[in-house]
Amino acid sequence: MSRSNKSKNKSNLFLQSCVIAMAAALAACGADNSATAPAQPETTVEQSAQTQTQSERLNAWFAARWEEDLERSPETRTFLGEKIDYDKWDDVTDTARLEDHQRTIDHLAEMRATFDPDKLDPSARLSYRLYEYMAEQQIAAWPYRDHWYVFSHFRGPHTSIPVFLANQHRVDTVSDAEAYIARLEGVREHLAQYQTRAEAQFAAGIYPPQWSYDKMLVTIGNLMSGAPFDDNAEPSAMLQDATRKIDALDIDQAAKDDLLSRATTALITSVKPAYDDLTAMMQTQRAAAGNDDGAWKLPDGADYYSQNLERMTTTALTAAEIHELGLSEVARIHDEMRAIMTKVGFEGTLQEFFQFMRDDPEKRFTYPNTDEGRAQYLAKATAIIDNMRARLDEQFITKPKAAIEVRRVEPYREKAAGKGFYQRPAPDGSRPGIYYANLANMADMPIYQMEALAYHEGIPGHHMQLAIMQELEGLPSFRRFGGFTAYTEGWGLYSEYLPKTMGLYEDPYSDFGRLAMELWRAARLVVDTGLHDKRWTREQAVQYLLTNTPNPEGDCRNAIDRYIVMPGQATAYKIGMLRLLELRAGAEAALGDDFDVREFHDAVLDQGALPLAVLEEEIDKWITSKQKS
Repeated sequence: MSRSNKSKNKSNLFLQSCVIAMAAALAACGADNSATAPAQPETTVEQSAQTQTQSERLNAWFAARWEEDLERSPETRTFLGEKIDYDKWDDVTDTARLEDHQRTIDHLAEMRATFDPDKLDPSARLSYRLYEYMAEQQIAAWPYRDHWYVFSHFRGPHTSIPVFLANQHRVDTVSDAEAYIARLEGVREHLAQYQTRAEAQFAAGIYPPQWSYDKMLVTIGNLMSGAPFDDNAEPSAMLQDATRKIDALDIDQAAKDDLLSRATTALITSVKPAYDDLTAMMQTQRAAAGNDDGAWKLPDGADYYSQNLERMTTTALTAAEIHELGLSEVARIHDEMRAIMTKVGFEGTLQEFFQFMRDDPEKRFTYPNTDEGRAQYLAKATAIIDNMRARLDEQFITKPKAAIEVRRVEPYREKAAGKGFYQRPAPDGSRPGIYYANLANMADMPIYQMEALAYHEGIPGHHMQLAIMQELEGLPSFRRFGGFTAYTEGWGLYSEYLPKTMGLYEDPYSDFGRLAMELWRAARLVVDTGLHDKRWTREQAVQYLLTNTPNPEGDCRNAIDRYIVMPGQATAYKIGMLRLLELRAGAEAALGDDFDVREFHDAVLDQGALPLAVLEEEIDKWITSKQKS
């Protein structure tokens, strides 16, 4: 999963929470976490108007707006590898959010009044169109700004704060350590801002189901376990992070001891009280929360869900249409699976084959649920990605420069996290892209799905697309760091299919795993719309997955719990993949022997993330240019 306006990103997933915070500010260029416009950048644009083309002026305007947004998002600066305002957290109060909303409106009006799209070159015209689309989407979503749960078991600042500190805040100098400590000292105020919003949500009748609170409280308990938060001799995850970073500094021991002492004090006086306050709020809300699951239970829930579907899929498909598409795709993939079932000599129904794969009587489909088994999984996933990297020239002209690593999800958050997700690299190369695998229970990570999952999260999937997008030259920053879930996750799912065309998935069980992953995304169309539009119960949705997919029960239950607190997001994957396959088939038919898959992939990737309708237009232009050449 990613995470730009996604999240994959490619969702959460602490990093996905960080990316969502960034995407709100940056992908939409004017939503959450943006800044009041300083006069100088606009003056610069005006002064250079006589010497620049309109396209150059527009790009300068985009750059000025981007810098304004960064002025009010220290966390985004850190995510991008910058060390400006390194000791600060974003302002996430309602006052700041309202200011940002007004800036979105003002900036959209300013762009429309200042620039004529007919006088722009093709690249600038596309940037104009994308900025306009993103701003319009942000404005349309404003009435539902509080429908997205501030805290849920799947994502939220209760996990995003510690993982941001661990994974984003580099400590290379004493000054960096001072900023790290200052951020620890600021956790209580920062978390309180989110808590105030969550309390307002609850008062308005917007809160997750009771069972989601139960999971959040377990996660917080894990995070607050260990020194200096309790009498446990073992250090907590946050103290371990502070110790590791300070110990790595090239300073004398006395200076290290002083920094660590101050960090420990901040954990005791700021972080612990913040999480105690949060725990008390959650316990109070949990007692009053019910267990209705779908978005339909929320005020204006039906309209909220429709708006979410449009935003996530970048299409006008209705919930009913998406539901029927899901049922059709599930049936098609079942037929392909029956062919594999016959190939491996299994006698019985498809559901019996699913149960055979779950039970794994010969223990051939899972690694041991031990540290050794987890190490085997990480090594094999790395090898799969390395093997694909070695063959990229067969499918791509442009390749990512950034490195990628495969890591285990940290134990304190693995019970609430998805099975796999991706964190994009730092633009300056200081941090690689990371494919996180959730190895809490190895039975939920079958070997036969390893290939497809590694391709999706790593290469040629999210790492390929997101790293290339960040590395594109000549595009405004909002296009290099923004995103559209249907495009990003559609590419991820397409990337599971692509190796099949290269002769990979040689083992029929691995090919079954590929189909199982595609089936999972098709079933999402059914259960997401079932939960949020047709008022299915949580258990009804779980049983649908258990009946129609080979995934283990724990996987099915965790997935449904994710879809409940993230309405609509899960529909984007399959919608995006289907459109990409349609575009490829259309290009192959139009170009015949002149079709070059490497050029097609470049045409898909070299403009950054796009709404699906815009992507179709760009591919049509590419086809036309090929036909004329």
